[in-house]
Amino acid sequence: MLHVRCIENLPFSVTLLLYAHAIHLLCKAAGETVGMSIGCDDYLGSDKVIDKCGICGGDNTACKVVSGVFKHTLTNLGYHKIVEIPEGATKINITEMSKSNNYLALRSRSGRSIINGNWAIDRPGRYEGGGTMFIYKRPNEISSTAGESFLADGPTNEVLDVYMIHQQPNPGIHYEYIIPGDNVISPQLLAHRRPGEPLNGQLGMAESTNHGDEDLHRETDTLTGQPAGTFPVIQPGRFPSHQPENQVPAVQPPRQNREHNWKQVGKTECTTTCGKGSQYPVFHCVNRITHEEVSESYCDSSTKPIPEEEACNLFPCPAFWDIGEWSECSKTCGLGMQHRQILCRQMYANRTLTVQQYRCHHLEKPETTSTCQLKICSEWQIRTEWTSCSVPCGVGQRTRDVKCVSNLGDVVDDEECNMKLRPNDIENCDMGPCAKSWFLTEWSDRCSAECGDGVRTRSVVCMTNHVSSLPLEGCGNNRPSETTPCNNGPCAGKVEWFAGGWTQCSTECGSGTQQREVVCVRKTEGTFEVLNPYECSYLEKPPSQQSCYLKPCGSKWFHTEWSTCSRSCEGGFRVREVRCLSDDMIASTQCDPQLKPEEKESCNMQDCIPEVDENCKDKYYNCNVVVQARLCVYTYYKTACCASCTRVANRQSGFLGRR
Repeated sequence: MLHVRCIENLPFSVTLLLYAHAIHLLCKAAGETVGMSIGCDDYLGSDKVIDKCGICGGDNTACKVVSGVFKHTLTNLGYHKIVEIPEGATKINITEMSKSNNYLALRSRSGRSIINGNWAIDRPGRYEGGGTMFIYKRPNEISSTAGESFLADGPTNEVLDVYMIHQQPNPGIHYEYIIPGDNVISPQLLAHRRPGEPLNGQLGMAESTNHGDEDLHRETDTLTGQPAGTFPVIQPGRFPSHQPENQVPAVQPPRQNREHNWKQVGKTECTTTCGKGSQYPVFHCVNRITHEEVSESYCDSSTKPIPEEEACNLFPCPAFWDIGEWSECSKTCGLGMQHRQILCRQMYANRTLTVQQYRCHHLEKPETTSTCQLKICSEWQIRTEWTSCSVPCGVGQRTRDVKCVSNLGDVVDDEECNMKLRPNDIENCDMGPCAKSWFLTEWSDRCSAECGDGVRTRSVVCMTNHVSSLPLEGCGNNRPSETTPCNNGPCAGKVEWFAGGWTQCSTECGSGTQQREVVCVRKTEGTFEVLNPYECSYLEKPPSQQSCYLKPCGSKWFHTEWSTCSRSCEGGFRVREVRCLSDDMIASTQCDPQLKPEEKESCNMQDCIPEVDENCKDKYYNCNVVVQARLCVYTYYKTACCASCTRVANRQSGFLGRR
């Protein structure tokens, strides 16, 4: 407690307030001690509470709750009026029933924008307007489904209009506010005023409020839930009348002598919600004193004002994205691209204009390009290796089986695959000019001389696929040799050469050779001394070999030289052509098949040393998906996933090579 000396030094008015406060605290403490409550009027034992109208001890009849849900289906983009908040409204709650791309807007009847006006979207926060503070909320959590809201305690000191900026279907707007009833003192003055306490510093009676000329709104009685009889219904979205009664021509009787007259009660709905529309005033016949609407027959029809067109909603409509249709997919199968045109447009005076894109910055711009895939592409598969050339010499053709196979492994029409990528299934093959190959037999086993220099022989013939009538035609001048030197060592003898008998023919058939021994001897009496052949070198040596022919062989195998190996490593093959020919070099079928020389043999069996290309790398981590989708046939993927595509190509070529 304050010390008495301190209180003595205070002004009288302050001292009186301190004593009153101290007494109040003592009474309150006493009430708590005896278990009695203190009402909203601060009297001990009082059970008065503040009702929803803000009146201490009130019975909820001093005010009315106006509420409803705006669920109109809207078609035009832009500002649409939802409801008006009258002067004196309290506990204002305007809430969007679910999240949407629409926005709430608030402006005064004078045209001043409070929240989200002039096509500018404000941040959530506190905004002052109409004599109160509005809290604007816009949940931005991704998981939240709550919509926007305006909240204010009030009271408002002017009429406010609530709009919705329509961009997508209306989810519903719930509105609610409280307005005082007739002849009710403002709750803000009564809530904390004790009996006998001066009002605005003076004692006196409460002033009554005259609402006879006010424009009234649709509202619901708090207790009954029925429309209050003193508040005629006005459709949401209409502008209630705030204009004075029209002037009556001078020829009419004075106003005070007429019971009824024409009064503007509102305006027609604007033909557009934005971008300059038109509307007309609406005149009804009303009782001059009660303002109650009556039949038009009570008023003079000749004095009814002619409605004149008025411009309305002059503010431009919100810019919007005009979205064109998607183009066709650039690929009939596999990943492709499609495009569409996106324009920022705005409505004004019933015209749609293309505007700068920054006017649509409050909207998320739709994508102009998108990937598309009509279906997974089929691919070409090589089912067989090349066939043999159609001709044994010259230029012929060879073929292989190429099929279009779907991703399910089924053979489909060729049109399902990219015809530009179709592997060839027929190609020319050049077997070399006809009548150009020399056919040779093996060298004979025996040397023509048993000692000294001799020769071995073989047969050489120029062949086509059919034996040429001219054996040398077309084979050129590089005829292979038919003989090759051989030497079984020097012969002995000085005096003369001694020739022995001929051996048997070297072949059992056909052309062969016979050998005989020719030695250098020194003839003595009754004996011969065999000498070193060198001793007879000055003498002409008798032939030690001669041709022989016992009988026709019939047929014999001939072959060409081996071709170049088909692979340089990891096992290839080389081939040669083998023919069966008779003695007169005509193709025959009489050769022994078991003696036929091999036409094909393996070669270059050593392992290959792969060449490493440092520039061939995968640029993406998921190149295995490209391989699985069989996209390596496209140049882009073959480059972006070079390593993976190269490995697959090597495996496939190796598989085909082993087939």
